[in-house]
Amino acid sequence: MMRYANAHVFRNGRFVFGGFSVENGLFADVFSGETDADGVDLGGAYAIPGLVDIHTHGNSGADFSDGDPAGLEKMARYLAKNGVTSFAPTSLTLPLEPLKKAFRTAKTFADGRPSGCARIMGINMEGPFFSEKKKGAQNPAFLRAPDLAFFNELYEAAGGLLRIVDIAPELPGAMEFIRAASETCVVSLAHTDADYDTARQAFDAGARHMTHLFNAMPGLHHRAPGPVAAGSEREDVFAELICDGLHVHPAMLRLAFRLFPGRICMISDALNCCGMPEGTYTIDGRETYVKGRLATLADGTIAGSASNLYDCLLTAVNSGVPKEEAILSATANPARELGAADKIGAIAPGCFADFVVCDEDLTRRAVYVGGVKTA
Repeated sequence: MMRYANAHVFRNGRFVFGGFSVENGLFADVFSGETDADGVDLGGAYAIPGLVDIHTHGNSGADFSDGDPAGLEKMARYLAKNGVTSFAPTSLTLPLEPLKKAFRTAKTFADGRPSGCARIMGINMEGPFFSEKKKGAQNPAFLRAPDLAFFNELYEAAGGLLRIVDIAPELPGAMEFIRAASETCVVSLAHTDADYDTARQAFDAGARHMTHLFNAMPGLHHRAPGPVAAGSEREDVFAELICDGLHVHPAMLRLAFRLFPGRICMISDALNCCGMPEGTYTIDGRETYVKGRLATLADGTIAGSASNLYDCLLTAVNSGVPKEEAILSATANPARELGAADKIGAIAPGCFADFVVCDEDLTRRAVYVGGVKTA
């Protein structure tokens, strides 16, 4: 057993001075107060749970949808080094067979995670059940109507690891799909042109999540409130939010936390260009151009992000989101949406000992996965 003491430990939404012990890769106990017991003296540093990214496509030149085990390992190592200790690799809009390959690869990785890598705790199926009008950077060639048989094949390929499936609820057959799929995983509204009433119907049918809030959906309007308002009114609906400072204006970041109190899941929506230099990258056969932290298609359409979730956390706090709320949105909230709140996203007895030691401003000092230092 290893004991870590004299730190500001993030527990139940606030920092408490104390420490914790780690045994067999798990948090064994968490305590308050100063101590001079044997172990690691953190010297007044801050300790937060390892972050949980439920919407990330890739990094380091690798993309989950490629179905490449080596690429997936590269992604997971990059995430662990950057304080993101659990994730749900997220698919692109593609045909059935490439998706099945990627999902099987994820299941194999999750069952035999190499040391030093972030944990795969689920799969996020983003597409292909989307609106042409709000496709964003998704490939229009592979869009299709909601298809439960298509979904079930992927659910089986994932070995039950599929945790979130995205859908535009205005499509023909969407409500029937939502009612059926919500029995096995979280259904999320995404890439949709749905109005307020249609979104409400989707939530009544069983949807309880919203993919990258504000992006690829109608905005708030006083006579056409749209899906954002419909989701805000439902206390069981959680909303993802890309906090790279580019996809959503800082004022709207702050507003989102007010519209969905305690229900924001911070995400990166990172692409394979995350962690890479400026240049041109290929995503599902199409070129994506990266300049600074902005990734766009050839026609200027903003794509996913080039930022990891830890950088998004810092951006959100620097944009005025209260630190404690921001941390919860990047740890406990996404863990809940993956059905894994008893395993990740918290410094609590029985959870995996995944944590980040940092300064008061959240600058990282060290990252631990299962009690083993990875960065």
